[in-house]
Amino acid sequence: MSNRLAEATSPYLLQHADNPIDWWEWSDEAFAEAQRRDLPVLLSVGYAACHWCHVMAHESFSDPETAAQVNRDFVAIKVDREERPDIDAVYMAATQAMTGQGGWPMTCFLTPVGEPFHCGIYYPPTPRHGMPSFRQLLDAVTQAWTQDGARVRGAAGEIAARLADAAHVAPPPVAVDPDVLDAAVAGLVGDFDAERGGFGGAPKFPPSMTLEFLLRHHERTGSADALRMVERTCGAMARGGMYDQLAGGFARYSVDAAWVVPHFEKMLYDNALLLRVYAHWARRTGSPLATRVATETAGFLLHDLRTPEGGFASALDADTDGVEGLTYSWTPGQLAEVLDPEDATWAAQLFEVTEAGTFEHGASTLQLLRDPDDPERWERVRAVLYAARSARPQPARDDKVVTAWNGLAVQALAEAGAALGRLDWVAAAGEAADLLLRLHVVDGRLRRSSRDGVVGSAMGVLDDHASLAEGLLALHQATGDPARLAAAVEILDLAVAHFRGEGPGAWYDTADDAEELLHRPREITDNATPSGGSALANALLTASVLVDEERSGRYREPAEESVHAVGGLFARHARFAGHWLTAAEALTSGPPQVALVGPVGDPDREALLARARALVPGGGVVVPGDPDAPGVPLLADRPLVADRPAAYVCRGFVCDRPVTTPEELAALL
Repeated sequence: MSNRLAEATSPYLLQHADNPIDWWEWSDEAFAEAQRRDLPVLLSVGYAACHWCHVMAHESFSDPETAAQVNRDFVAIKVDREERPDIDAVYMAATQAMTGQGGWPMTCFLTPVGEPFHCGIYYPPTPRHGMPSFRQLLDAVTQAWTQDGARVRGAAGEIAARLADAAHVAPPPVAVDPDVLDAAVAGLVGDFDAERGGFGGAPKFPPSMTLEFLLRHHERTGSADALRMVERTCGAMARGGMYDQLAGGFARYSVDAAWVVPHFEKMLYDNALLLRVYAHWARRTGSPLATRVATETAGFLLHDLRTPEGGFASALDADTDGVEGLTYSWTPGQLAEVLDPEDATWAAQLFEVTEAGTFEHGASTLQLLRDPDDPERWERVRAVLYAARSARPQPARDDKVVTAWNGLAVQALAEAGAALGRLDWVAAAGEAADLLLRLHVVDGRLRRSSRDGVVGSAMGVLDDHASLAEGLLALHQATGDPARLAAAVEILDLAVAHFRGEGPGAWYDTADDAEELLHRPREITDNATPSGGSALANALLTASVLVDEERSGRYREPAEESVHAVGGLFARHARFAGHWLTAAEALTSGPPQVALVGPVGDPDREALLARARALVPGGGVVVPGDPDAPGVPLLADRPLVADRPAAYVCRGFVCDRPVTTPEELAALL
């Protein structure tokens, strides 16, 4: 028997459609039911690829006795945090305030008007490590509600008021200049793990946005420290168990400090952000490792996450048949089952597969701490192992298409394709962008997600608009297509109209006409993905040097205000402001613009374009096309020079003389 989730579009909600708990989706009707029955609300928030969400679902939500207790004493609401990041943000703030930590599954108890009075994360089915069982917690909440309901409601109201006040707290504005950016790098040096790469200790998350900032800082200043941190971290991540050595793509994080054992879920947003970093590292240094990992990661996106409609699925699950890592880990015996004895021994040594193992039950994650001594043998062995692994049970795929994360993928594939000469990646980015513009824009407004070609009802939040705009602007540069610029500007204008906050540079995560929650969330720091504000600042700044001079200030001024508004984060909390810092670097460097005119396929044009894309610093723009191409302001009044393709290097609409050779262009850049 299915509950109310059977008609949901979210894969996470559908995972719970057969629970004996009488789940509701988030709706006014659910809270009205709680009012009618005078019951508290049990709010459970998670996502489809979440390991501990699966554990709690198996232990508690599938248990008939637990379900009977929940159905009797609560109105139960299930929310996919990826589909409704606004709800997640509001109640995660409450969970962190009450417990000092956050995570999923998030378990909150609310009054019938949505005010939280008790929050936590995972609860076991029996008492464990000082933690009550889930049913003990249900008993305690029910007792408090029935015996002291007035006090519970009063406390919940106070909590809601304090959370609303805290949501408006922001760091003091700081005028961001080169000294501020130098201080941010110095702070990162202090947090850097020089031996193993990355920042801090275990667990270690891929610091993709911070690495992007460090690359830009190195480009502008020549900082050896900045490049050293990039190369050490990118090298360690790519050679460790967090990277899929057989199929490409990165897991969510490493549970240890040395990148050996991953948390096995593979997220679209991580891989999009990391594809950008490795492609830009390859573009800047020519590193063979960077080029290989960028190529394999793009391959993972296209092979494993692409949907039939042309978008990109959200994630691959952490578990396979309820066991984490089952698909990916190996023992020496398993290698011997599919390889001849000599190859099995060679592969075990190459991949660090030992009898003791690095993971559970004597299995090992695959590492590649050194390059293979026999590339031909490597490709052959790798193909055999990949085929054998593909025959194993595979992790489930969360195939909803999230606007923001697809925007990140569009940007990454467009930029990486332009940098590494892969037109197929650029084409795939274009197909995903077409899907988003065709399906996710409904009545002139952007929606959050779709699945199987059916758009969801949740309205787009700030990062949906900003990341999609960033992707469209990258596509415009990769192709010269004016329609991409026009679409990006339209999305940006929507964002500016509906998400602007009260002070200079302030942005809310939800639109001014969105559903009213306890408070209007505003996330300032960058976390696993760019904050909506930092993504918007980057998009506004890029747009400001792609539109005409008359419109430029309309985008540059709010971008500058936004960066300065959060500048107080940079020296102390650079690890949590990486995407903001990329915008700050671009502001500091100009950013420069390169207009490149000439017919497609002309050898001189292609040579100029390759040199421009190799040398322009991150945040700078390169736009190819015909002279005076309609709808491309950067190409206006940019003629050929003596009938030869030409490059114009500009800063703030002031351009150097045009050049016609790669050597002259290199000198200007």
